[in-house]
Amino acid sequence: MIEIFDPKSQNLELNVVPDKDYGTPASQSEQMISLDIDGYEITVPQGTSVMRAAALADINIPKLCASDNLESYGSCRLCAVEIEGRRGMPASCTTPAESGMKVRTQSGKLAKLRRNIMELYISDHPLDCLTCPANGDCELQDMAGAVGLREVRYGFSGDNHLDAEKDTSNPYFTFDASKCIVCSRCVRACGEVQGTFALTVDNRGFKSTISAGQKENFLDSDCVSCGACVQACPTATLIENNVIEQGQPDHSVVTTCAYCGVGCSFKAEMKGEEVIRMVPYKGGKANMGHSCVKGRFAFGYATHKDRITEPMIRDSIDQPWKKVSWEEAIEFSARRLQETQTKYGRESIGGITSSRCTNEETYLVQKLIRAAFGNNNTDTCARVCHSPTGYGLKVTMGEAAGTQTFESVLQSDTVLVMGANPTDAHPVFGSLLRKRLRQGAKLIVIDPRSIDLLKTPHLGNAVHLQLRPGTNVAMINALAHVIVSEGLEDADFISKRCDDDNYQRWRAFIQQPENSPEAVEEVTGVAASDIRKAALWFAEAGNSAIYYGLGVTEHSQGSTTVMGIANLAMATGNIGREGVGVNPLRGQNNVQGSCDMGSFPHDLPGYQHVADDIARARFEARWGVTLDHEPGLRIPNMFDSALAGEFKGMYVQGEDIAQSDPNTQHVEAALEALDILIVQDIFLNETAKFAHVLLPGSTFLEKDGTFTNAERRINRVRKVMTPLGGKQDWEVTVMLSNALGYPMDYKHPSEIMDEIAELTPTFTGVSYQKLEEMGSIQWPCNEEFPDGSPTMHVEDFPIGEGQFAVTQYVPTSEKSTSRFPLLLTTGRILSQYNVGAQTRRTANQAWHDEDILEIHPADAELRGISDGDWLGIRSRAGDTVMRASISERMQPGVVYTTFHHPGSGANVITTDSSDWATNCPEYKVTAVQVEKVSQPSQWQQNFRRFEDEQLEHLRKGREEQAQAIRVR
Repeated sequence: MIEIFDPKSQNLELNVVPDKDYGTPASQSEQMISLDIDGYEITVPQGTSVMRAAALADINIPKLCASDNLESYGSCRLCAVEIEGRRGMPASCTTPAESGMKVRTQSGKLAKLRRNIMELYISDHPLDCLTCPANGDCELQDMAGAVGLREVRYGFSGDNHLDAEKDTSNPYFTFDASKCIVCSRCVRACGEVQGTFALTVDNRGFKSTISAGQKENFLDSDCVSCGACVQACPTATLIENNVIEQGQPDHSVVTTCAYCGVGCSFKAEMKGEEVIRMVPYKGGKANMGHSCVKGRFAFGYATHKDRITEPMIRDSIDQPWKKVSWEEAIEFSARRLQETQTKYGRESIGGITSSRCTNEETYLVQKLIRAAFGNNNTDTCARVCHSPTGYGLKVTMGEAAGTQTFESVLQSDTVLVMGANPTDAHPVFGSLLRKRLRQGAKLIVIDPRSIDLLKTPHLGNAVHLQLRPGTNVAMINALAHVIVSEGLEDADFISKRCDDDNYQRWRAFIQQPENSPEAVEEVTGVAASDIRKAALWFAEAGNSAIYYGLGVTEHSQGSTTVMGIANLAMATGNIGREGVGVNPLRGQNNVQGSCDMGSFPHDLPGYQHVADDIARARFEARWGVTLDHEPGLRIPNMFDSALAGEFKGMYVQGEDIAQSDPNTQHVEAALEALDILIVQDIFLNETAKFAHVLLPGSTFLEKDGTFTNAERRINRVRKVMTPLGGKQDWEVTVMLSNALGYPMDYKHPSEIMDEIAELTPTFTGVSYQKLEEMGSIQWPCNEEFPDGSPTMHVEDFPIGEGQFAVTQYVPTSEKSTSRFPLLLTTGRILSQYNVGAQTRRTANQAWHDEDILEIHPADAELRGISDGDWLGIRSRAGDTVMRASISERMQPGVVYTTFHHPGSGANVITTDSSDWATNCPEYKVTAVQVEKVSQPSQWQQNFRRFEDEQLEHLRKGREEQAQAIRVR
């Protein structure tokens, strides 16, 4: 007898993904039933389909319309079976297994039926298998062989679809309608998996065709190019252009995407060392086989012609670059750093780690700074995005990270999304959230701008609290006020899990009249009735979850809002189980990992404070040096100190601070004041234009290591190609450390992870061997949690009791005035990523080739602005020019832009106002004036001139090097 007690334990890379396809089985706790399939007795959960039951027993029934990530459909009829006592031959994918059922999957009648079905499919299909790009990877071809079809009796003289036109509008894939069998898998994938519903079946019967939008091409439709339709297609109807041009790949390597904080797993499918396509890995627990346009298609930057592949040096930024050997570049760097410290002191240099590099690489950079530089002047890009998350969650719940898995949202009854736009910035999670919303979960959105989640097809109950920028704390306090005043707190959770003194202090504060919805209505601009409705939805639901993004943290009260969010979750008992929690949506692929690895100036790896004598002694013993017990400089302090002539040297790995940090002109002046700037990156980015040393970086495809995503999931990154610059990033740091006189001797990143595990309490159980066995691990992973911790704070908090924090609303200093009457806020767009260094060097430019300014029609009319006009945008920090986009997604008085293109100068106008606790910049609130103009701003003119000069320095350096080689 074959017993299938836990389908989810099966290998997810088999033909079947048991928890998803061909009918969802009941949970293990529900009734089990036994049936006979081809003479084998099989035990499965009640509700399992016949096809799934057979597949789990390794009995493969032919199929075309069924797929491992879609609901049962039953249209192709190829999966027909015979069931004793029943008439006809039902589709096995839509037939539930029953106790005592006897099923035959093979017989003469079934073979004839399947051949006839396949013959009809093939009769309307091009007979070009030898030249078809899907040859060798075509399910139609496979099924024709499986059913034994050898000839087609029907001619091609009648009606057919063989002359249907190809749609080549999408830059990444082609839609060849002549090869379409109208199985609807693409349509269902677009709806069920992605949640966009961009594809439909037009007409009926033989005239049925697949259509994008209202008979539009793919590029002009609502298609978001996630690739779900391409992955679902069983023929070459939808196929990657790379496969058409280069043929089928011959091997694959599983790795982790290097874009956002979702941490999707992919199979890099290769020919030799050339990546043909990136296919979502079904065993990836963060994405479960789904993807977005960036991870799925935008990997071409890895081999772009702009890649820096050789080390370069120069004495000053007005000189041409000189190509040198790795040894010479490292020696030059070490000497200049040592000279700087000799002249200006030990604290005069520092470094910035990268949230795009691996955990191992980030760990080594902060170790280099602490052990070889001899100070704690280390920081990371989390300073300018999620440092308030680290502070706020550490204070209230004792751990600086989110509490749940992404999949947990499928158990949520109410979802509060604050200051985040998941469908653009975290699209794979956004699709999962949309699925839950279509199932009936209530949605609360707190955002100054209308986000796409509010347009989710089949969305049920939703409320948009469209607050004014800068009033987050007032809004969170008002929600809590309603919950307390209505007696909706979870008294049992609070009494068992939280500190009573802090709770009573918070409760007294939150009940004050100034925190009521009516009192904050004027502050936030949101009707008190809507605030009350949202508060009741959140408090009365069985499971309520909070997901937040940079619209929470990038404020002068970012840390206060994070603590307010934690207060809200603890007050309602929404902590410690599936479907609830406090979940920061991290921006970059390894921003969680860069924080975990000790990148902040006050924290050693694992958030162990540098002033903690016991923790510091452990690192000193392992590293063989005495460590500074005083926190070092944060990024803004480094800039200010550089302008003061005290901070003179910086090592920047994989971070473009000249584009990503606020008040661009201030940052550029600070970089220009440095005596030595070492940049390690894959391109000549904006920061590198101020550098004296440019070291080639390596992409995620060229290295081994790990990333940690927003759900604390540690995933393996595996090298699929040789680094174009010859070295992985961790190897470069090792070379520099050795040149500075502090020895590092690692042969592989696994050795670095072993050291991390030895020194970091939350990582003690993590190793490459365990990652290979489990696929991924969510920290903490130690003796207490040997297999990791999918859900945090189940029984208690790391600090013992949860700490409620008083969250006093303090208005931002950035207010609209007669001089600056509008408030600017910023965000991301689906097709581009962060500063755009990667995505701008891919075909993603087809969707967003410039940053634009969204402005409400009322504000546009007042200023005589039309769509597409050039607009001058002025703040107290600077001015720039962008093109106008009139949009009702904005509220009057608020404008919005992205920051993906350096020439747009988005951060020229953002100010240096920052969070009171962490110095995270207040990107989300900048008072501006907008008016029509006819030419670029002065900064943009200077930017282009400086960019041309730096490119000319690069060109001259290459020419001089080539000439020297010719002479030799």
